[in-house]
Amino acid sequence: MRPDRNARAEYVAAFREVVNRIARPLSDLPKRALPIRMYVAGGAALHMYTGERVSRDIDASFSRRIALPENLEVAYRDADGAARLLYFDRQYNDMFGLMHENAQEDSVPLTLEGVDPTILEVRLLSALDLAVSKLGRFSGQDREDIATLARHKLITTVKLRRRAEEALAGYVGDTTRLQGSIELAARIVADTDARGDRASGLKQS
Repeated sequence: MRPDRNARAEYVAAFREVVNRIARPLSDLPKRALPIRMYVAGGAALHMYTGERVSRDIDASFSRRIALPENLEVAYRDADGAARLLYFDRQYNDMFGLMHENAQEDSVPLTLEGVDPTILEVRLLSALDLAVSKLGRFSGQDREDIATLARHKLITTVKLRRRAEEALAGYVGDTTRLQGSIELAARIVADTDARGDRASGLKQS
């Protein structure tokens, strides 16, 4: 897929520059070791899907352990002229959030002009797995992100609940809070769908 048509061009350009900085040292690797896959989560993935909410950091994991280059911060100016900064979050760890065991396998390749996918293949968590990943922390921002995905018709209540419960089956410990988050997330999606249906009905009438 390509970034959503509403994605900010300046943000996409900065994202592409970070990706290329990661990719350049990888081009020296033997062909048999390539491509390295980069699995993008968080606000960066959300923006590529919906064109909403610009995130300051890039949350991503890789198919192999790699030594990241030093400079993974890009300063840019938004369309309104405001100075922005986009950086790769070196502290991101997908082991602590809720993640389905097939999330990487089911990720979606992202086409970025100027990025060679035979060296570094950029992939977004599927919209469904992106929503599931929000359930671990489940902050106010995470809830808004789930509503955004629902508003764009990228997730449904039934599929979100099923995927989250499948993911939860692979976790140990006290999962009570996560179970509550799944229930609340399902209601958020259902309420968002209901509001959308009502708005459509008003327009038709």
